[in-house]
Amino acid sequence: MSTKRIRLWDLPTRVFHWALVLLVVASFVSGKIGGNAMVWHGRFGLAILGLLSFRLLWGVIGSTYARFLTFLPAPAAVVAYLRGQWRGLGHNPLGALSVFGLLGLLAFQVGSGLFANDDISFRGPLQALVSSGLSERLTGWHKLSVNLLLLLVILHLAAIGFYAHAKKDNLVRPMLTGWKEVAPDQGPPATGGGPLAFIVALAFAVAAVYAGSGAWLPPPAAEPVSAPAW
Repeated sequence: MSTKRIRLWDLPTRVFHWALVLLVVASFVSGKIGGNAMVWHGRFGLAILGLLSFRLLWGVIGSTYARFLTFLPAPAAVVAYLRGQWRGLGHNPLGALSVFGLLGLLAFQVGSGLFANDDISFRGPLQALVSSGLSERLTGWHKLSVNLLLLLVILHLAAIGFYAHAKKDNLVRPMLTGWKEVAPDQGPPATGGGPLAFIVALAFAVAAVYAGSGAWLPPPAAEPVSAPAW
């Protein structure tokens, strides 16, 4: 069957995807190591915050198939996909559920980590804004939700493997090259998401990292020094 080659994933979306993969792995490893590695764990978390913030805005002003409206998993689309009648491009309806689930859980992980503490070597940059009780609860949820994140990642990888072997559809290559071979009657190539949109999304990401870093908070008050008893 004849095919055509179209531009599917823009460069910012691809860079976001692979940078997120690396940072999630680095965050998981540094969190398991603990100790001095927690300093890097916090830095990786802030970097993920920047990526998620960028993707949030890029999902509105980015190119065609990066926009959330393009792959919202509406019930009708899910039913059509399960019946083999879905003919769209980009994330299929079930894949869209996975994407939104991963992004939402990562946002929770980052958000809770900003206020977390382990009473030993790590204090989230915004921990001073909440009570110690709330910080402890968020720390517990932060740790527990890692298991759910691992489950979603495993399911995501399994779906990629299923598509590659059962459906002969390589989902990784387009995310590397940006291009995909599609049927002649499938959708047009991606458009939009130009330099101005990229600059706006990048500025939004930088602002989010600055806010999450706590650099705008006043320095903690110095503890009073008591006079020695003679």
